Amino acid sequence: MASQFEQRVRADINDAMRHAQKERTGVLRMLLSDLKNREIELQGTVAPGYELTDEDCLGVVSRAVKQRKDSVAQYRAGGREDLATQEEAEIALIQQYLPAQLTADDVRAMVREIVAAGANNLGAVMKQLSPRTKGRFDGAEASRIVREVLGG
Repeated sequence: MASQFEQRVRADINDAMRHAQKERTGVLRMLLSDLKNREIELQGTVAPGYELTDEDCLGVVSRAVKQRKDSVAQYRAGGREDLATQEEAEIALIQQYLPAQLTADDVRAMVREIVAAGANNLGAVMKQLSPRTKGRFDGAEASRIVREVLGG
């Protein structure tokens, strides 16, 4: 039985195919493939017959967005604005599967709350912050904000 997340992606693929949206269909098929690959990977390490949880799915989607953001930076550095724009369109499509994103101010407030509760170094703060921001805010940017709050 496929997860609700996977069923949603499949339904969106069918919808994109019905409306002859080739780019959207391609991106969603790639996302579905990433989900299946992760499920196979986890079946080999966690347990045979393992099905992806929503958290697993969010991890796959977050990773897909991060990979595309890295590609955008590389394409821009190489002067390929056309490819960078295409990757940004894919990011916008994939981000629809992530929960509402946090702002830097939201994360800053969380960090201050964690520090006020007694965490006083980067590792301790990140350990508490990461589960609260997973899939909703970039980890590297969160780390930068933690350093800013701790250092300032």
